[in-house]
Amino acid sequence: MKPYQLNIPTTIYYGRNIWKEALKEQRECLKGSVMLVTTGRSLARLGYVEELRHQIQKDTGAETVMVFDSVSANPRLSEVREGIRLGREGHVDAVVGFGGGSAMDAAKAVAAGIGEKEGIEALFYQGKGPGKDTLPVIAIPTTAGTGSELSKAAILTDEQNKKKRGIRGAALYPKVAIVDSAFTETVPYTITMETGFDVLAHGMETYLSKAATPFTKMLSEYAIRITGQSLPALSRDLHDTEARERMAFASMIMGINLGNASTCLPHRMQYPLGAHTGISHGAGLAALYPAWIEEEHGYDPEEVESMLRLLTGRQVHGKEACVEAIQQFIENIGLHASLSGLGVEKNLLKVMAGEVEGNIKNDPAVDEEDREILLRLYGAAWQ
Repeated sequence: MKPYQLNIPTTIYYGRNIWKEALKEQRECLKGSVMLVTTGRSLARLGYVEELRHQIQKDTGAETVMVFDSVSANPRLSEVREGIRLGREGHVDAVVGFGGGSAMDAAKAVAAGIGEKEGIEALFYQGKGPGKDTLPVIAIPTTAGTGSELSKAAILTDEQNKKKRGIRGAALYPKVAIVDSAFTETVPYTITMETGFDVLAHGMETYLSKAATPFTKMLSEYAIRITGQSLPALSRDLHDTEARERMAFASMIMGINLGNASTCLPHRMQYPLGAHTGISHGAGLAALYPAWIEEEHGYDPEEVESMLRLLTGRQVHGKEACVEAIQQFIENIGLHASLSGLGVEKNLLKVMAGEVEGNIKNDPAVDEEDREILLRLYGAAWQ
């Protein structure tokens, strides 16, 4: 067995209706001026934002709580710049990310940018890692999807230059994650399915990843199986609270995997897709997955078939059966299983293939820096 190291620096609270008690226990993290970063619209309408703001003010050492809710579904660099400006003006001491992955990613980027003397561009474009002046982040997810509450990345989009990429570094790990499935129970159908598919993608990609360890593979197996059971259950009944709890847990443990095993080609390929089209992260991943599963089966059929067995609860043999199984799963939860189904123009494929960034060699199908695989996969996913 190869040696490996695990890093889980975040204090985790998990449980339905645990959030108030967790905030009380972590009051030391919330002294001074606090910025609450959220997507805000539906959460504000449901009263969650004001209730959380009030609770932070009431039960912690916070003197002031500033709400920054100008965050898009794909957080933009311009929005993060504005959050940094307001945070500096307000002498913010800690940041709370409240919402889906977008809100938590924006919160982490704002926390890093406030202490970054060279500006957020040094982190986004030059690959500089966030430093010791990054403010502490408390992450409270309201969707079961990204695992951002336990990851060391913040994914942002430069909307002017059509670039989507990640700021990464150990300083971005949230200090505290509060995973309370009660917040996910009002998430509408499409977002539930799209974010849920992201959990599955994290499970499958960290399972096959060259950086996988026995520990991360164990978590991957659990997440794939739980998603295979719980996401279809939610597609039939959005009010299934037990399925909501299980998906929140699966999303959380995949956050651990993201920091220790990373992802494979679909996540790298989704970033240009999201930047050019605005298609949501989960929807983009779903459209890429049948083509990726077909490609991966040629390199490690046993592992791919094992994943599909965990997902479906039955034996799946052969490349065609694996592709059919993942495609059927995607379509059964109401997502598109091809890029053309999402309305992506074919002439965009070559452009996106040239813009894929990051480590593609973590994927088993990439032996060397073979970028031809990117255009081939985009083309297959478009069919």
